[in-house]
Amino acid sequence: MNKIVLFSPSMCGAYRPEIHGADIPADVVEVAESVWQSLLDELSVSPKKMSSRPDGYPVLIDPPPLDADELAAVERTWRDAQLALTDPLVSRHRDELEEGGATSLTAEQYTELQAYRRQLRDWPQGSQFPLAEHRPPAPAPTWLSAQPT
Repeated sequence: MNKIVLFSPSMCGAYRPEIHGADIPADVVEVAESVWQSLLDELSVSPKKMSSRPDGYPVLIDPPPLDADELAAVERTWRDAQLALTDPLVSRHRDELEEGGATSLTAEQYTELQAYRRQLRDWPQGSQFPLAEHRPPAPAPTWLSAQPT
């Protein structure tokens, strides 16, 4: 006997009579458990969301695009993370200068790093914010990514 799951398009959820008893919406459609499980498996590894076709059968769809406020929040989070990632480099360089010894960054690298950090801080006021493709470019990744933090 094939096991089934009852899917409610109005609630966008699954129900089982043995668990939910009579508390099941009237609009449920029967879905083979194997089909339901494959939808859940795909849902767990993709950004899609559960929805239903016009006939009520469950289907995965792309989520709606983020609105302007959500996009701005995502990009500010990215920007803050980039600043946090470079904070140790700035602190180490300043400490090394105060010690009077050699520095891990050259003066040119430090200037480039600080210019990048300024671009990050100023980016939210720019006309291209919050478009990710217009993020401030990181300084020469070869030297920046090679730095210990």
